[in-house]
Amino acid sequence: MSTATAAPPAPPAHLWSPRLRAMTVGSVALVSLLAFEALAVGTAMPTVARTLDGLGLYALAFGGPFASGVVAMVASGIWCDARGPRPAMWHGVAWFVAGLLVAGAAPTMEVLVVGRVVQGFGSGLLSVALYVIVAQAYPEELRRRVFAAFAAAWVVPSLVGPAVAGLIVEHLGWRWVFLAVPAVAVPAVLLIQPGLRALGAAVPTRPPAGALARIGWACGAGASAALLHYGGQQRGVLAAGLIAAALVGLLACVPRLLPAGFLRAARGLPTVIGLRGLASAAFAGAEVVIPLMLSRERGFSPTAAGLVLTVGALSWSVGSWIQGRIAAPRSAATLPRVGLTCIAVGTAGVALALLPALPVALAVLAWAVAGLGMGLLYPSLSVLTLDLSAPAEQGRNSSALQLGDSLSAATVLALTGAVLAAGSAPGRASYATTLAVAAGCGLLGVLLAGRVVLTGDRAKAARAG
Repeated sequence: MSTATAAPPAPPAHLWSPRLRAMTVGSVALVSLLAFEALAVGTAMPTVARTLDGLGLYALAFGGPFASGVVAMVASGIWCDARGPRPAMWHGVAWFVAGLLVAGAAPTMEVLVVGRVVQGFGSGLLSVALYVIVAQAYPEELRRRVFAAFAAAWVVPSLVGPAVAGLIVEHLGWRWVFLAVPAVAVPAVLLIQPGLRALGAAVPTRPPAGALARIGWACGAGASAALLHYGGQQRGVLAAGLIAAALVGLLACVPRLLPAGFLRAARGLPTVIGLRGLASAAFAGAEVVIPLMLSRERGFSPTAAGLVLTVGALSWSVGSWIQGRIAAPRSAATLPRVGLTCIAVGTAGVALALLPALPVALAVLAWAVAGLGMGLLYPSLSVLTLDLSAPAEQGRNSSALQLGDSLSAATVLALTGAVLAAGSAPGRASYATTLAVAAGCGLLGVLLAGRVVLTGDRAKAARAG
């Protein structure tokens, strides 16, 4: 008598399949919360600093969570590979919520900074755990759509986050910018929990050799990143000295946290992570210049200049939507190359606003092209990272991707701040220089894009570990 073997269930056909619906809603909600908090705090912080008489700690209130987030990304990658994403997810939410509550109830600026550091640590744990969840819960053919949804989750906070935060500060008080978010964060992670349980418990393994050393290097990178952030807000010789010291620290620590061959753009994962960093540097370097340039050179109001940035956010979402719905290109290098070309052309085109004879609409259109490129690029590089990662290295490689992203953006922002502060007032030469650097980062990425592709045997070895 023969026994029939049950066929394995068919993989879900879309993100809203019954098996994935709650996971998708919860994950996108968490990304939206992280985005809202990142954007809203910038709006509320001037009022916070005045109320708590803490202007001296203003820079640390931003640099502290950035540094703790760097450490958390590395720790989360190690943890996810050894224990699966569930512990890192739950601890990330716990730290994130605890930090918000401490900051919201802070009687002094010192306590608020502590809360911000705790919150930043939780954000770092969550961001990496979400990537590993995508790798384990979603079939390969849906991953580009998941990351497109994550990109879209940033759009609404980008559009309304600062305005909503301003209304909350004016009518409810700045503390509610921090205290309101936990009410949504906990339900969001509860939506994810059944899907995590369905994945099954990971078989605990020992952390890989060198894990403790990686945490140490992460602490050094985090401290250097905080120093870089602080130095970028200073002026003159002090700023130059702090930025130089921070860059030395980053050069010493970061290569030990990224895949071997990163600095020489070795084929495969090292180049994938390098392209993400170049794109982040290009976009962030241009984005920070645009409001100042448009207000000083073309007479834009703060609201009008902000609307130009909104155009980039919307086109980013459009690009993410497009890459999630087109057929997979024959070459893995196609979308990164097209995206980086758009970024290079778009950031260079923003400089057209420096020519009074040309309509500023051309620069706005160029910024939309840059945003479109980011939308095409970011999800495709996230998917490539998971494709090139063995199951036991998904956490480590996801943390490396986000680490390179964050530190590249922080570095270019600090250097941009130094360039803009070099003279008595920023001029056209300063704007043109920073935009040229941004476009150069994009162009370098275009030249390196083909190196994301591995040859057959090496690709199989990378995915098998």
